[in-house]
Amino acid sequence: MRLAEPVPGAPQERRRGAGWTEGPLARAGLPLLVAAAAIAVGYALSVGLAGYFVYLGVSAVVAAIALLGLGVVTGTAGMISLCQLTFAAVGAFVVSACNVAGVPGGFVTWLLLGGLAAAAAGVLVGLPALRLRGITLAVVTLGLAAAADLTLVQIQFPGATDGLSVERPGAFSDDRSYFLFAVLVLVACGLAVHFLRRGRWGSSWHLVAFSERGTAAVGAGVRTSKLTAFAVSAALGGISGGLLTGQVGLAFPASFTAIQSLALYVLAVMSGAHLIDMAVFGALLWVAVPELLKRWGVPQDWGFVVFGVLGVQALTSRGNLGTAVRALWYRRRTRITAGLTGVADVEPVPIGDPVLEVRGLSVSFGHVTALSDVDITVPEHGILGVIGPNGAGKSTLVDALSGFLPRATGTATLDGRPLTGSPTRRARSGLRRTFQQDRVPPGLTVGAYVRFVARRRLTGREVADALEFFGCPGPRTPLSRVDAGARRLVEVVGHLLAKPRVLLLDEPAAGLPHEEHVAFGGRLRQVPARFGVSVLLIEHDLDLVRSVCDTLTVLDFGQVLASGPQADVLADPAVLKAYMGETELL
Repeated sequence: MRLAEPVPGAPQERRRGAGWTEGPLARAGLPLLVAAAAIAVGYALSVGLAGYFVYLGVSAVVAAIALLGLGVVTGTAGMISLCQLTFAAVGAFVVSACNVAGVPGGFVTWLLLGGLAAAAAGVLVGLPALRLRGITLAVVTLGLAAAADLTLVQIQFPGATDGLSVERPGAFSDDRSYFLFAVLVLVACGLAVHFLRRGRWGSSWHLVAFSERGTAAVGAGVRTSKLTAFAVSAALGGISGGLLTGQVGLAFPASFTAIQSLALYVLAVMSGAHLIDMAVFGALLWVAVPELLKRWGVPQDWGFVVFGVLGVQALTSRGNLGTAVRALWYRRRTRITAGLTGVADVEPVPIGDPVLEVRGLSVSFGHVTALSDVDITVPEHGILGVIGPNGAGKSTLVDALSGFLPRATGTATLDGRPLTGSPTRRARSGLRRTFQQDRVPPGLTVGAYVRFVARRRLTGREVADALEFFGCPGPRTPLSRVDAGARRLVEVVGHLLAKPRVLLLDEPAAGLPHEEHVAFGGRLRQVPARFGVSVLLIEHDLDLVRSVCDTLTVLDFGQVLASGPQADVLADPAVLKAYMGETELL
């Protein structure tokens, strides 16, 4: 699908679906309307349901809040947490302790304190996630849940042995009004999760789930992304535990067992709890399945087997109910591609003094030398091309400069200052990079991804103009509907809008049809003048290199084979010899 061609020199009208961007009030309008409708439904149910179903309704709301938390840490941030009900137990413990101690402020204050305490516990539990992932992290969190289960059995909750019931809020003391109160809390939690996901934290959760290297390369902290996901998830778990304590009156260890945490996780994966409506649906299943088994005379523990079967099905199909329902609802599977067309040229700017200088850069992997005494210089407002045969060390050069190879030797300066530290630190100092592999998370829209990568406040016009310049889909387009070539261009746009001093582009045109490479080169040639960014370009396509780069550096077996003006380098016999056999480059 080719996007509409911009007419050079003509004003571009802002349309919905193209460059249209909404203001904060417009973006908040629909979620607030949904929240109001949910409260209205909750009120109707609190009045119309029979007493027993009101009690079950509170249980469903409690489960929905816990599932919302799992949706953050597991569905959005991509980490395994099998101790969600342990965080719920922390919230229940704090609410019970506040009730016994008579802490002023009442139940609402106790509930908030329980959520904060659980968030602190979530940060502590999230620390292993900074180095562990996958099955190892699952074992750690499940072990924590089991340990907490045994500990609670020994110490019990405050007030449980004395039968001191937790005092509900005065206006919500009976079961029906307490159900409405629980719905209000659920709506508040849902709104908080929605707006967090649309903000910088949410974007970082999506990106860290898809690529930790990609997260660091845009200047976002991988540690911060993971710990905030655990903290928010745990806070929601703590609130759910506090609500449960208010529902029952007393907290008991049997409500927070490790097996229940495991079943809740499976249900979150199966339902797609990263979607708020599916978290609510999963909570209904959490309550309905055991209730139906009881009515059919089947032991309720078989509910765990049912959840396990559903979870295995979800894991084997690599999908979940929420995404499947949305695919059926929208039926929009068309992949959106890049629409690179002619653009109006801008006046080039003079090339300035060196902005990035690299001297004696060397990288070794054991006895293998990947780079040896490499010197390169990127001038301000210039585009330096780095070419060479496969295995010459080009990507290693980018990894070393961007901080992903900390054992590299040599010196690099950016604007005269030493370029050192982690990839996050280097990105924040003004050195950005793209990757050969796809590092663009499909869970975001084009606009949300670009704004997150830019890491600065952008107007809607800035975003729309930059996307239009590179022929990218509009800001509201889901990245899941964008093909690989167009996603590479969106990645480039995001980094350019960050206004770095130097952008390292590692084969940015990969995935584009060959006939569009030169058109992309026309845009890339204008980057220094339009965006004020110097570029180091790694590319195999010599047609693109010839159309973009004034100077070239050729690497061969990790060493600089030639460096200088484009025409001289490409005519060098040593360069021609190095490329013999790689006919696609000639």
